[in-house]
Amino acid sequence: MTMHDTKPYEPVFTPERRAGLEELLKRYPTKRAALLPALWMVQEARGWISDTAMTEVAEVLGLTPAYVKGVVTFYTMYHLHPVGKNFVQVCTTTPCNICGAENVVKALLQHTGCGELGATSPDGKWTVIEVECLGACGFATPIMVNDDFIESVTPEKVLEIVRKYS
Repeated sequence: MTMHDTKPYEPVFTPERRAGLEELLKRYPTKRAALLPALWMVQEARGWISDTAMTEVAEVLGLTPAYVKGVVTFYTMYHLHPVGKNFVQVCTTTPCNICGAENVVKALLQHTGCGELGATSPDGKWTVIEVECLGACGFATPIMVNDDFIESVTPEKVLEIVRKYS
């Protein structure tokens, strides 16, 4: 168990999820090619990908745990620790920062109760992080709340956004 695990590990690939993975594997030339979707299955089921889950994925796909961990740690979209129910990404690159991204971050940290970037709010509902670019420089400041893309966020709009997802 890792320091984030609080109970004995239960396999992610239950018979139902394993059947879904088997269907998914039919679309790929090798098991290794299905690694990213298999990791998404884990993250959707658990909210994050633990070391133990990485080992399970490795066993299911016939890969080494080190290879799986290398992939998980390369991509920023995979969570290596538990995150809040609402995972908020705020673009803070130069164009967005010039347009007030720093104040959007401050408002998000205040209204969600996170207090600091990367921390999860005490109620477990929110985690806020900075990201390098969300590809919407003309609509600064963009944020993502889970899979929802929201453009032109200002500090004044943050409370309304937080209420919507609470």
